Amino acid sequence: MSSIAKPSVRHPSARKNAIGLTKADYEGAMSTLCAGCGHDSVTASLIQAFWELDLPPHKAAKMSGIGCSSKTTAYFMRQSHGFNSVHGRMPSVTTGANAANRDLTYIGISGDGDSLNIGLGQMVHAIRRNVNMLYVIENNGVYGLTKGQFSATADVGSKSKRGEVHEQAPIDPVLLALTLGATFVARSFSGDKAQLVPILKAGLAHRGFALIDVISPCVSFNDHEGSTKSYAYVRGHGVETVATDFVPLRRSITVPAQHDEVTVVQMHDGHRVRLHATAPGYDPADREAAYGYVRSCIGREELATGLLFVDAAGRDMHDLNRTVPSPLAQLPFSSLCPGSAALDAMMARYR
Repeated sequence: MSSIAKPSVRHPSARKNAIGLTKADYEGAMSTLCAGCGHDSVTASLIQAFWELDLPPHKAAKMSGIGCSSKTTAYFMRQSHGFNSVHGRMPSVTTGANAANRDLTYIGISGDGDSLNIGLGQMVHAIRRNVNMLYVIENNGVYGLTKGQFSATADVGSKSKRGEVHEQAPIDPVLLALTLGATFVARSFSGDKAQLVPILKAGLAHRGFALIDVISPCVSFNDHEGSTKSYAYVRGHGVETVATDFVPLRRSITVPAQHDEVTVVQMHDGHRVRLHATAPGYDPADREAAYGYVRSCIGREELATGLLFVDAAGRDMHDLNRTVPSPLAQLPFSSLCPGSAALDAMMARYR
């Protein structure tokens, strides 16, 4: 189903940011995701973050791959640049775009399957190169677009819609990013807008690769008995002429306004997710301590949330490659192709 464009009517009393735009100016097309999908809550947080940062939409590039998560880029900042790549290849496409035009703000939206299954090698090298981008993983543990197969983040012992028990250990994107040297690592929950918006703003302001793992429940393919990551799934008909799925209308799950250090979030299917916020004295500049903290939370069956690690002094891809200050896309042809004499002199340095 294609997305439906939203009307461009704006209420005259709508609040505007410093560049004269309302939050509606940061919206995109109407969402075609399932009602109650956590990804739509992520979209709302992204819109809020862009609006509060006074980010000009035409100075941003939205990048995505394949999957439910990759549809998100259609639902915000319709006036921005955008590229929907093939499955798992968003990081390399973003790397190339960033190399050509460093003046844009790059936002990569991906899923656990898109990033940690087929695209794992792509994401690893984007982290290693410290590409200047915000990288959001909408993590629900399943391939929702292809009807609920396990992804690399599915928990051991969780059951698929068909009753299969998952036996492989999951990949934790936060631990992976910390191990690979990522300069900004955070985790949040799609229903905790009060926490997610500031984290998104911090990630956008960070110079370098900013990974944010967002637990974003799937309403359609992870609500059977034995599921550990999502809400309810209901089959519509006992006898079907065609395969038909019925997705019930659900309210988006949010955390309470006032919550303790460990917040228990009740899912539609009766399961609970325990979210552990960082302590007041937590030091996000200590990579080893951050790794140990995340591991200790996993041992208690908790998900560590908040800003987990940041290296403000990290060198991004352009620093590491000593590129010129001007975007390569804006350089004149004479600079990009200086002639055979200049090229011969450059090659002589390597002989």
